[in-house]
Amino acid sequence: MSALLEDKIVLVTGASSGIGREAAKVIAAHGAKVVAAARREAEIAETVRQIESAGGAASYVITDVTDASQVERAVQHTVSTFGALNAAFNNAGVIEEPSSLHLVDSDDFDHIVEVNLRGVFLCMKYEIAYMLENRGGAIINDSSYNGVRGNRKRTIYSATKHAVLGLTKSAAVDYARKDIRINAVCPGPIDTEMMHSLDNDNPADRTAIEQWIPQGRYGQPTEVGELVAFLCSDASSFITGQAISIDGGVTA
Repeated sequence: MSALLEDKIVLVTGASSGIGREAAKVIAAHGAKVVAAARREAEIAETVRQIESAGGAASYVITDVTDASQVERAVQHTVSTFGALNAAFNNAGVIEEPSSLHLVDSDDFDHIVEVNLRGVFLCMKYEIAYMLENRGGAIINDSSYNGVRGNRKRTIYSATKHAVLGLTKSAAVDYARKDIRINAVCPGPIDTEMMHSLDNDNPADRTAIEQWIPQGRYGQPTEVGELVAFLCSDASSFITGQAISIDGGVTA
């Protein structure tokens, strides 16, 4: 039996840590060649090292997803290094400090929107442009369970993750007959450094959050990676325009 992503080339943004790094590793384990993109060179180089140590093929490209020229370069690097771009996981994102909306600084608003919304838009723009000329492909955007519900203390983050779903669904309809599938994953609490910044690495806080989750635990970033790998693959060929929650039942 062939690997799920054998002969696929996949670009992963935000691949320096957390969901991005683990998704890149899972995708590579399924047979894909992976390009890891992020701003921090040492960290994405480590992602590539881990993939190669496990027998996979990978490269990295330093990328700030808010910079159009750098995003375009990431796509070009993927194609020049491995010969194609078959799928992409647009995962790069930031979260805001907890606050009510009337207390949010306008510069913080701009930064969150710039990374979480403009970043996904730019990635889609250049990925789609390539795929239109090269037999299609699959794009997966990282939204959040906060993209399908409100968050009273992280209003701007939640708003950008709702907007990612709007981009996903609208573009999916636009390009459905061009052999480009576009979906989003909506992770709940996942056991990553970002989540630890939210639970303050405090066992009591973590326990309280886990008790709130119907399955009673944090998700693992590899579990998100497996979902992304499936959506990158031909096994999901009739799935497009969907926002797929992976949250232990939080949004059930």
